Amino acid sequence: MSTIERWAHDFITTTSLEAKLSPPLPPSVFEATPTRQVLMQPGRPPELVARVGRKKGVRPGALKDVAKRADVLHAFLHHELQAAELFAWAILAFPETPEPFRRGLLGICRDELRHMRLYRAHLETLGHPFGSMPVNDWFWKRVPDEHATPTQFVARLGIGFEGGNLDHGKRFVGYFTDAGDLRAAAIQQQILDEEVAHAAFGLHWFKVFTGGVDFEAWRALLPAPLTPAMTRGSELNLEARRRAGYPQPFLDALTRWDDTHVPR
Repeated sequence: MSTIERWAHDFITTTSLEAKLSPPLPPSVFEATPTRQVLMQPGRPPELVARVGRKKGVRPGALKDVAKRADVLHAFLHHELQAAELFAWAILAFPETPEPFRRGLLGICRDELRHMRLYRAHLETLGHPFGSMPVNDWFWKRVPDEHATPTQFVARLGIGFEGGNLDHGKRFVGYFTDAGDLRAAAIQQQILDEEVAHAAFGLHWFKVFTGGVDFEAWRALLPAPLTPAMTRGSELNLEARRRAGYPQPFLDALTRWDDTHVPR
């Protein structure tokens, strides 16, 4: 009988673009006695060519250009793919964790897959299908760790990057709206709304694992060169972050932090 672990492994390691974008539904059962598997890189279809060099920042007005707007949406789809892979990664890496935690990882993975399909469909209407632009496995370079703990995982991906998505998502809803692409804006708003629960999942399990949601305890779990400032937007989406459950002292500390690594 197939298991969730087998599904997660196959999804992460496949080099088929279609299998990445539309994998089969996962089974409903975990292995009876799972063993820890730590995969340090995903399978990458040949269509996904690695970006060389840094990508320039996005100027709001530039998104009226279809190609530039598609470039942003293409990057966002790849972010969702990496997130889906990394939640599947955690299922394999932390077999000793409570089953509700692992089922939550699977549920978020499936949300990310659905988000990928939303971006994919719109990219195709814009004439720039997924795989037509280079990608960067930025999250894979910063989340997985051979010695990572469940606490480190939720600190990095759940509290850190999913929280940052709430900030960036709000900004890009506005950018897409201003560019006249109301479908892109609606997709971004839907994903933003649904990722509130993803950040809440990270906060909940961080509290379970550590006894609270303390900013300094969280910051200490970010691997160099990752800093708190790299996990937020230029302006915090305070309404969404509060709905997710970020405590006010945490939000205050995150707001004060800057890239000199010293709170302002």
